[in-house]
Amino acid sequence: MIQLEKIARSFTVGDQQVAALRGIDLRIAAGDYVSIMGPSGSGKSTLLNLIGLLDRPSSGTYRLDGGDVTALDDVQQARVRSEKIGFVFQSFHLVPRLTAAMNIELPMMLAGVPPEERKERVAKLVENYGLKDRADHRPDQLSGGQRQRVAIARATSMNPAVLLADEPTGNLDQATGKEVMALLENLVEQKVTLILVTHDPLLGGRAARQINMVDGQIVSETGRSG
Repeated sequence: MIQLEKIARSFTVGDQQVAALRGIDLRIAAGDYVSIMGPSGSGKSTLLNLIGLLDRPSSGTYRLDGGDVTALDDVQQARVRSEKIGFVFQSFHLVPRLTAAMNIELPMMLAGVPPEERKERVAKLVENYGLKDRADHRPDQLSGGQRQRVAIARATSMNPAVLLADEPTGNLDQATGKEVMALLENLVEQKVTLILVTHDPLLGGRAARQINMVDGQIVSETGRSG
């Protein structure tokens, strides 16, 4: 499903070139539960951004469902991202002025989903994620766990095949973090491909397949594709 070949990503910092990723080769099958671990600066978030089509590689090829998405223009990539990929971030990235329900609905509005279908999907999602009594609340009126549940509901509103989670429990207490991980892992049981970036080996160890990165390279891997 996801195939990276010789992926490199460099950034210009001042008058120097900094290599964030160096020759990444990686295959992830549909329905895999994968964690990407490593210290700060190892390139794990850069790799996640590339997989999520939020960034482009400096060189190499990225194929998603057999198609070369590195060759697509920005509009085409945005369409693929909308249809196939969902995102969950550490800092939630909710729109402050919108209610929980409106935040969940936003990707569907941008994708042109008809209003009646949007309404039905939002109602189902707020029910599934225990947000029914918080649907009309803005993010600043929600707890951290509730905000992350809104973020997960929003990320899954377009029924993506791939869900990317970047330190999804980083701003949560331990108990709430476990609840959030249970929600994410339930999606794996529904055959969603989950790719989790974390610096926490205990969290990363929950995945069926663990990839470790250092200095922009994959240095080890344990587990296997489901």
